[in-house]
Amino acid sequence: QVQLVESGGGLVQPGGSLRLSCAASGIFFSFYTMGWYRQAPGKQRELVASITNGNSVATADSVKGRFTISRDNAKNTVYLQMNSLKPEDTAVYYCNALHNGGFGTYWGQGTQVTVSS
Repeated sequence: QVQLVESGGGLVQPGGSLRLSCAASGIFFSFYTMGWYRQAPGKQRELVASITNGNSVATADSVKGRFTISRDNAKNTVYLQMNSLKPEDTAVYYCNALHNGGFGTYWGQGTQVTVSS
């Protein structure tokens, strides 16, 4: 059974930092491109950042220079370091695993990030 379990969300003041983690089980982690998506109320889910097994990274323009994605294949875990957070970063953040050969995709349950003073 595939599980993606996110953690690290919460309430933070503008300018603060959070680190999200996503622990994967039930998949051969290195066969997957891992990504973080977010969905704010009333908006579509959007890609925040993704990272391949070879550590090629794609990052949304809205978070470039503030957010960093990384992965630890030994721990089957992907991280999202979020710095200089803004109120517009408030959303539910979802972890995604995309099989490199197109054999499926999996989602975590999401973790709430709220940026507010």
